[in-house]
Amino acid sequence: MSWVRRSVWDVVPRDQQDTPEGLRRRQVVVVATILIGGVLLGVSLRLEPGSVAFYVATLALAGVWATGAFVSGRLHAGRIASRPVPDTTVRPIVDPILLGLALALLFVVGGLVVREIPWLFDQVRSVTDFADQGALWLVVIVTAVNGIAEELFWRGAAYAAIPRNPVVWTTIAYVVATLGTGNVMLAFAAILLGVVVGLQRRASGGVLAPILTHCTWSISMLFVLPLLFA
Repeated sequence: MSWVRRSVWDVVPRDQQDTPEGLRRRQVVVVATILIGGVLLGVSLRLEPGSVAFYVATLALAGVWATGAFVSGRLHAGRIASRPVPDTTVRPIVDPILLGLALALLFVVGGLVVREIPWLFDQVRSVTDFADQGALWLVVIVTAVNGIAEELFWRGAAYAAIPRNPVVWTTIAYVVATLGTGNVMLAFAAILLGVVVGLQRRASGGVLAPILTHCTWSISMLFVLPLLFA
């Protein structure tokens, strides 16, 4: 499908190279942010889901990712090829949302298999327990804020800090960070999501498409997974 190819494969030429000094500064900020974020992640996992302290820690972690992203250097929204008008580019809006919904559908199909395996069922159920705690509107806001912050950092600052094979290395780093939760299914989801949004970053040259896909996918999962794993 042409919209998928435009979203994840057709690279729009962009001149976004940092100066050598700017690249080194970005790399230092990225490493420092990962270290601080790792500590906060460990703290948040020891808090009771749905508690005030849990939401504060979770939003604080999102603040660390976002702050690190903006402090590291310039970020770009990105553009993709326009289907109606040849040789023109547009901000990616609809295509990333469709891709996020398609990714959610893929996870739903996989979920039908996973729920038949007791150990994996328990892994996913531990994630859906977070959605059952506290007000749903607050969980949705926290999910969206975290999705935005993660993409600003991983596909914004971290991606730009890696001169070679940034899709591969940012995906690996994202998965390693997710493994800090101790949940295998979250790590597996991070692999698939990381590859897709990494390719979007490569194609568009910016963070807008990854943000829209990540938020669409994560919010869809927030509503669908509890129904599959009730």
